[in-house]
Amino acid sequence: MGFSSRANLFFVLLMLCCCVLDVGIAIDTITSSQSIKDPEVLTSKDGNFTLGFFTPQNSTNRYVGIWWKSQSTIIWVANRNQPLNDSSGIVTIHEDGNLVLLKGQKQVIWTTNLSNSSSNRTSQFSDYGKLVLTEATTGNILWDSFQQPSNTLLPGMKLSTNNSTGKKVELTSWKSPSNPSVGSFSSGVVQGINIVEVFIWNETQPYWRSGPWNGRLFTGIQSMATLYRTGFQGGNDGEGYANIYYTIPSSSEFLIYMLNLQGQLLLTEWDDERKEMEVTWTSQDSDCDVYGICGSFAICNAQSSPICSCLKGFEARNKEEWNRQNWTGGCVRRTQLQCERVKDHNTSTDTKEDGFLKLQMVKVPYFAEGSPVEPDICRSQCLENCSCVAYSHDDGIGCMSWTGNLLDIQQFSDAGLDLYVRIAHTELDKGKNTKIIIIITVIIGAVVIITCSCAYVMRRTSNHPAKIWHLIKLRKGNRNGFVQSKFDETPEHPSHRVIEELTQVQQQEMFVFDFKRVATATNNFHQSNKLGQGGFGPVYKVP
Repeated sequence: MGFSSRANLFFVLLMLCCCVLDVGIAIDTITSSQSIKDPEVLTSKDGNFTLGFFTPQNSTNRYVGIWWKSQSTIIWVANRNQPLNDSSGIVTIHEDGNLVLLKGQKQVIWTTNLSNSSSNRTSQFSDYGKLVLTEATTGNILWDSFQQPSNTLLPGMKLSTNNSTGKKVELTSWKSPSNPSVGSFSSGVVQGINIVEVFIWNETQPYWRSGPWNGRLFTGIQSMATLYRTGFQGGNDGEGYANIYYTIPSSSEFLIYMLNLQGQLLLTEWDDERKEMEVTWTSQDSDCDVYGICGSFAICNAQSSPICSCLKGFEARNKEEWNRQNWTGGCVRRTQLQCERVKDHNTSTDTKEDGFLKLQMVKVPYFAEGSPVEPDICRSQCLENCSCVAYSHDDGIGCMSWTGNLLDIQQFSDAGLDLYVRIAHTELDKGKNTKIIIIITVIIGAVVIITCSCAYVMRRTSNHPAKIWHLIKLRKGNRNGFVQSKFDETPEHPSHRVIEELTQVQQQEMFVFDFKRVATATNNFHQSNKLGQGGFGPVYKVP
């Protein structure tokens, strides 16, 4: 082989090495002069998070996303709705200062879309997979990926809403496993009057909700006590925003919430031994977790069959549909409230004030109004307002009251809150009367059973023969003894049966002999008739 051939071979090998090194290079900062090209990556300082190009399963499109450890855990996607159809993608700082994804050298596929321009900007990872765009000179964060989440809630990422501006930060599901574009389900924060909840929507319809946030936990999540280690925080921030976020106590743990294709929030945790994410909680344990499955003024209990039932004092709006387990019509009030009869000038003789039915350990309904008052004031305020149909109280929330239909009530086996539902006084009396009837029935039944048992025993014992006439107790001064008859020693009546039969015969059935007869029978207690002596005195035989 000549020198020129060897030189050419060396040049080819050098170029191949450069290409391999170029593919394997991982940078930690993107600038206007330092970009990443498909398939290059940007990595976090701890090496756990990666920004790069990926292709979903059963797809040929290319996307820019962030993943944890491996591409099996994609936590953020930049160009969700604008996929690349080739490997010409470049992520860089554009001339206007935005972080952009380019197709080739010119076509902008995705951008951070900041209005103020500057060329002196950099992009890199912050804590927990947050991709940030900063001003190089001041270090101020101008944009971060947590403001535009995909389907995953990360530690420190805030779900938020502002009722005044309408601005929201929420999760959106993928359309399919091969298509990360925005799907049917979304999850975010809903802010009521002094009440904050997390919702999942199917398109525009509510699909699941967390129950009110009380500053420590979501009261509508029964297993929240076990989830509390993720350290949820939130509420109103004083600037018009209501937000919810969580932190994790240890950097060695990695917990994320993901909104899946079926509209379920999944809590997943990194299993370091198996090197994969493991699901440890889901927002939908049963059909009762589906929003409003039983309709209005009904309660859902996953332990019952059927799972839906009308509240006390209410009946199915459409009994035929209800019996077919189509519960969407819900229930209606059976007896008009006293305050409504007064407004309608109804001259009913029942003038007793309405009362409250107490439901314990439940997920309280949606559309509550909150006020910071004590429980007794909460009750009186509801009773004085005829539009108020229920109230509840929690130390962290205060008073909650409802004026419309009661929707999405769920029975828990523990946790939850107490809910007081307003019903007519006659409906409360029905419950008391039922209890009285049950108690009286039980008492009468017990008396009948005892009477029959006594009659049976008396009938059996009245015809019972005197079986132990031969046992008598002797008393003479300070001496006690038993007289044993020869009859005891016959095979038909062995002595050991006497003791057994003694317990079966009443005292009045025994023959009693006076002292004179006993003395005569034993020849005045002659020694020749004495059999022996025990702890109760001497024993004699009857000749």
